[in-house]
Amino acid sequence: MTHTVLVTGVSRHIDARVASVLAADPEIGRVIGVDTAPPPSLSSDGGVPLGRTEFVRVDPRGPDIAKVISAADVDTVVHMSLVSAPPRSGGRALMKEQNVIGTMQLLGACQRSATVRRLVVRSTTAVYGSSPRDPAVFTEDAEPAEPPAHGYAKDACEVEGYVRGFTRRRRDVTVTTLRFANFMGPGVDSPLTRYFTQPVLPTALGFDPRLQFVHEDDAVEVLRRTATEDHPGTFNVAGDGVLLLSQCARRAGLVTVPVPSSAFQLMGELARGAGLVDFSPEQLRLMRHGRVVDTTALAAALGRRPAFSTAAAFDDFLRARDIAGGLPAALMDLLTRAVAR
Repeated sequence: MTHTVLVTGVSRHIDARVASVLAADPEIGRVIGVDTAPPPSLSSDGGVPLGRTEFVRVDPRGPDIAKVISAADVDTVVHMSLVSAPPRSGGRALMKEQNVIGTMQLLGACQRSATVRRLVVRSTTAVYGSSPRDPAVFTEDAEPAEPPAHGYAKDACEVEGYVRGFTRRRRDVTVTTLRFANFMGPGVDSPLTRYFTQPVLPTALGFDPRLQFVHEDDAVEVLRRTATEDHPGTFNVAGDGVLLLSQCARRAGLVTVPVPSSAFQLMGELARGAGLVDFSPEQLRLMRHGRVVDTTALAAALGRRPAFSTAAAFDDFLRARDIAGGLPAALMDLLTRAVAR
């Protein structure tokens, strides 16, 4: 039996890689990639080759996604289109619409479908929040000490709630929710990777958070496995081990500039407003308190550990990036203004 797989969010790097890998699988008859904008590989910007993936331009907030699923007899849906930062136009309101309303529309289409039998949802470990009262390690059934109250993390919590409701209504569908740690690797462009490309790292005075990363290759492999095999449940996904922020800085050969927490938060707000680095509120909390998750459940389900540890994933990212140079004038100005206040 050949499968028809629908992948959302294919205009982004890792999402496109997942579509490409699935399209190369001879057991899969069709791969349909949907997004609000064409992938870079379909334009002059290069990007990940999509192979035989068929691209369909769809607004996730509208009813067209249901038409695509119905017309193609889709049996597997890989939902990856949650965005972690507000778009330049539309801001936070549009981001929430894309994340939450878009997911609701997709789940509604899956619920009405007679052919969908497997659903994979990309979530984030940010659903656990970051708090000084957190446990040392989060398992999948742990409750956050301080549930996320805004931004991407709050959207992900809402999305997971709707996914659980769908699971109860469609018990015939295998549903897998994957909570990924921060992606890391040569092709990853995120608020955190942009933070580590600054030649000098501002840090919160008195804090040295524990961080976990998942290499993009491991992320793609986990998504491929769960899209082609039945692994119901919710799973944390991260590379083995942890790195302190200070260790990250030393591995990168970067100088840190510790500033008081109030100034660190203000600097983040200024940097975000200036478009230099997206220091969202949840990112600022992560940079103070860190977050570590347990991944034994996923290792048991898939029968493998990640190929890259957290440290190896970070090292691979560093090898692919040129982060040498002096402190940019714009960042120096922000540091000066933040400390002065």
